[in-house]
Amino acid sequence: MFAFARKLWSDPAPVVAAVPRGVRVYAVGDVHGRFDLLEQLLGQIERDAESAADLVKYVVFLGDYVDRGPQSRLVIERLAGPPPPGFGAIHLRGNHEAAMLDFLADVHIGGAWIAYGGNATIASYGIVPPAEDAPPELLEEARQQLLAALPGHHLAFLKRLRNSIAIGDYLFVHAGIKPGVPLDRQSESDLLWIRREFLHSTADHGKVVVHGHTIAEQPELRSNRIGIDTGAFATNRLTALVLEGTERRFLCTV
Repeated sequence: MFAFARKLWSDPAPVVAAVPRGVRVYAVGDVHGRFDLLEQLLGQIERDAESAADLVKYVVFLGDYVDRGPQSRLVIERLAGPPPPGFGAIHLRGNHEAAMLDFLADVHIGGAWIAYGGNATIASYGIVPPAEDAPPELLEEARQQLLAALPGHHLAFLKRLRNSIAIGDYLFVHAGIKPGVPLDRQSESDLLWIRREFLHSTADHGKVVVHGHTIAEQPELRSNRIGIDTGAFATNRLTALVLEGTERRFLCTV
């Protein structure tokens, strides 16, 4: 468990935010094909929740379940199944799931998806991935093979992912939000892809935004956002933020 989170000292004082009384939320950062770490962290969450038998418990997954790590198929299989006993589960869409679905629909984005980790996802389904600069006919062959190998419930899971969820004073998204735009008018592109404009903003967004997408060595605790992508595919560090009342703490695989 992290004893601290990285702090930007020039930030305004942290906003006092809370989840509803009687609720505990566990938000899980970017898994990226690391089924082994997902299992470890879910085990920690279940043990931690033994102290919350009387609470309503949710686990919110912030997206980027696939690509880069070697076990994307197993990650999707796990998340498409039932949540841990006694939990409700909310699964958000990451830019990598969006790219995977785009490839399944249109071969022309195949090279770009493969270049930033889609090759590992293709391989996890037992298919030899083409090179990112492969000719269109080889990319199309890989697309057809992936469509054939992808279980129907995996495709259904990917298609029903949501872009955001608000719980109490927190908004959970994959990448962030566009500052100055009302929360109910955010574009899907910004929710899945935004970085610099959001990360450097000190504006009050109306809710504290919990996000992944941008890797940091430790969880990033700011006045208006909490980032929990700790680069699991490369660092072995998969992080969960635990919220109860106004309390904030972290669980981690290392």
